[in-house]
Amino acid sequence: MKVALYARYSSDNQRDASIADQLRVCRTHAEKQGWTIVEEYTDHAISGASLMRPGIQALIADAQRGRFAIVLAEAMDRLSRDQEDIAGVFKRMNYAGVRIVTLSEGEVSHLHVGLKGTMNALFLKDLAEKTHRGLRGRVELGKSGGGNAYGYDVVRRLDANGEPIRGDRTINPAEAEVVRRIFRDFAAGLGPRAIAFRLNDEGISAPGSGAWGFSTITGNRARGTGILNNEMYVGKLVWNRQRFIKDPDTGKRQARMNLDSEWVIQEVPELRIVDQELWDAVKARQASVSASRDTRDTSSPDHFREKRRPRYLFSGLSKCGCCGGGYSMISGTLLGCSTARNKGTCDNRTNMRREELERRVLVALRHHLMDSELFAEFCTAFTTEMNRLRMEASADIGASEAELKRVERDIQRLMDLYLSEAISIETVKERGSKLEARKAELTGFLATAEAPPPLLHPQMAEFYHRQLARLHDMLHSELDEKRQEAAEVIRSLIEAIILTPSDKGLQIDVRGDLAGILTVASGSGQKKTPGRFRTGAGDAFASQVQMVAGVGNQRYLRLVDHEIPRLTA
Repeated sequence: MKVALYARYSSDNQRDASIADQLRVCRTHAEKQGWTIVEEYTDHAISGASLMRPGIQALIADAQRGRFAIVLAEAMDRLSRDQEDIAGVFKRMNYAGVRIVTLSEGEVSHLHVGLKGTMNALFLKDLAEKTHRGLRGRVELGKSGGGNAYGYDVVRRLDANGEPIRGDRTINPAEAEVVRRIFRDFAAGLGPRAIAFRLNDEGISAPGSGAWGFSTITGNRARGTGILNNEMYVGKLVWNRQRFIKDPDTGKRQARMNLDSEWVIQEVPELRIVDQELWDAVKARQASVSASRDTRDTSSPDHFREKRRPRYLFSGLSKCGCCGGGYSMISGTLLGCSTARNKGTCDNRTNMRREELERRVLVALRHHLMDSELFAEFCTAFTTEMNRLRMEASADIGASEAELKRVERDIQRLMDLYLSEAISIETVKERGSKLEARKAELTGFLATAEAPPPLLHPQMAEFYHRQLARLHDMLHSELDEKRQEAAEVIRSLIEAIILTPSDKGLQIDVRGDLAGILTVASGSGQKKTPGRFRTGAGDAFASQVQMVAGVGNQRYLRLVDHEIPRLTA
């Protein structure tokens, strides 16, 4: 019986040796049961509250491919502590015909999933509440509830029992003077960008030892982030202003504001850095700036949706060739390097009109990116790479097929010897079990071997140009939905637009995204998804192109860079 082992430890109070301990006891159990271990999956320092773990994802994928019949773990909570997730794992394993066995619960059933899943969920909830209560008690004593702000040092000392005393802070004189300077400059009318420029020019380190920027100084007033909004600087420790909730689909944390009544505010006058008069002057200027900017009509039902859309066609795709930072809107019509503008750490001051950039990039997409001769060259390179990979795979497949035939012959010979009474039944069992196990391994490998990939259609370049012409027309449609649809598809064709200063202005390099280009060229009309695309030919074609995306994509991009004429502004 083929079995896979799974082990995990979280980052709270365990250590890396826990993985080895879990695997050791699982190996011992598998050996006693006479099971064959085919793979071991692990997740190091990752919480069990989410399935966004590489180890568990690989385990599920291999189970669906039939690599093993049993999953063995120390306990159910190693697989997941989330009710929905453990139920999902159980369903997927059940569908794949794979049993889940743990050392604590034995073979897992629907009853285990229901009861243990509930208990694990309650454990997580109880742990979160206890942690929250502990932090609140620390804050009410005037100690930090976690993290450290710019302008302060962490005080490290031990209590009478030798345990570390947590949460104490003291003012860092040098950083405190920088904080007061920022407040004075802003109150005097200097903008956040100008302040950041000066600090960076003088070589003053920012929080986290990075460069000063607009957001480092201004932050978010509602959330209390940024130098200008940290109430610790006036001797007020504000805690529980926001909470974090995990997105059930992505596992990423999302910040949510708490009600004012839930905030915990503690006076810590010994940590005051900025006097009240200067603080009030800064708050008054912030309010004035906000009032002058807040003239938009936010009553429209489409306001939020419009805010979430890209601000212009290639928003987020344009990059500075000098520093790698974004090229963003610096006025109503001009694009410029955001790093040069916000931090002053880049010397690229060359700007470009947004309409001109869009026009030139669209020309490159329509007339240069899928040149027929270039695409023929790409097809040749793609086929060569696929053949190389297939030859490597074929060598393994051929060797496995030959070995399988030898194993089958050995099994038949063993039976012949037994029938001729040349060997005993004990010998047949001993040798036969090993041969059957090897036969099962080889059969499983050959069953999951990749099928030969299809060829790229020679007319794909021509079809791409027809699709781009249609999308170009849709961009000028009177219907907003059609314009938005065309913009999203066109954006999917581009990995990056690199703008580099030259003697003639700005040199523009358009780097195509292989997945997006082939999706449009195949005529599917669907948006690409990260790491994969679909085509009208079905998933087989998509998975084969995905297989060589790392190599093929880079080769293709080099061909594109070679063929597309330099575009200058």
